[in-house]
Amino acid sequence: MIKLNQQSKTIDLKEISITNSIIFNFFDKVPTNDRDETLLRALYIGVLALMEDRISAFLSKTSNELGTELESLKILFDLKQELFYKTAVKGSLAEEDIVEFLNNHFKDKKILDTAHLTGNETGNLPRNKTGDIICRINGDSDLKIAIECKFDKSIKLGNIESKDVFTRKYDTAWSQLIESDANRASKVSIIVFDISIVDNSILKIVENVGFIQSIGFVAIIDSQKGDYSNLAIAYMLARDIAINAKNVDLDKDVLAIIVNRIIKDINEITNIKRLVEGNIENNKAILKQLEKSILLMEFNQDYLSKFLNDGTLTKKDLLDFYMGEGVKDKYKPIEKEINELI
Repeated sequence: MIKLNQQSKTIDLKEISITNSIIFNFFDKVPTNDRDETLLRALYIGVLALMEDRISAFLSKTSNELGTELESLKILFDLKQELFYKTAVKGSLAEEDIVEFLNNHFKDKKILDTAHLTGNETGNLPRNKTGDIICRINGDSDLKIAIECKFDKSIKLGNIESKDVFTRKYDTAWSQLIESDANRASKVSIIVFDISIVDNSILKIVENVGFIQSIGFVAIIDSQKGDYSNLAIAYMLARDIAINAKNVDLDKDVLAIIVNRIIKDINEITNIKRLVEGNIENNKAILKQLEKSILLMEFNQDYLSKFLNDGTLTKKDLLDFYMGEGVKDKYKPIEKEINELI
């Protein structure tokens, strides 16, 4: 029982029994005469820890009370922070922690899944290492979930409605999910971001766990607090999908992706019409936009035809469709001709 005396500002502790192996083992090593003082110090430090938002600030403020042991702990913590935020080591450290967490999670859930780092091993795509972690469901090498870890604030969401295939190629959450699936031949893919290193465009859409239809899952973890609960949620959802997914004659989700791209390009043609009506002097820009749109429509129609014939797109086809590499190469000579004419 804990009682507070408001007049004397004291706390009375009576008949308290604690069953905790960590606390018991700690006090078992403390001399009997020092236990009362040690308990007060532990309470004091614990209250300070609860009051502080950041561990580093807490450790700094209590270093005098704890002495050299705490100072050593603070140095180790700051060193880990330095490695995590300012060097390339953060990626490999994060991946190792995630694999360890997942394998422990599998044991707790009593499932036979296994998580493995892919390291420098390339996948199905030439010279491609996308898909940092492979999880084999029930140990089945043909039933896999690919996990890509991106501790990089430059990674945007990259949804297909806003993607311009003529701009410089850069990684996005969308591209990395599609690429992981294609490269690792997985059933479902997950991309993992850390709450301290993630772009706002992703946080606006995903606070904890997100699902991009027909693409994959997004999980936001907090590695500095050791909180991987969102990854556990995303994984178990992905696992259910991978185990229970059935082949269908027509994949409506993929069709929605293609249609969204076509709608985007139709809107671009409408914008071109406004350019023509508004300012004839914009001929160069208009011609470029028209040639782009014509090429894009042909590109989209090719994939729509393939989709309607086959009922779906392979993961490699979906990656090629998303990236639009072929259409960019076709546009280069046309752009040169337009520049010479104008």
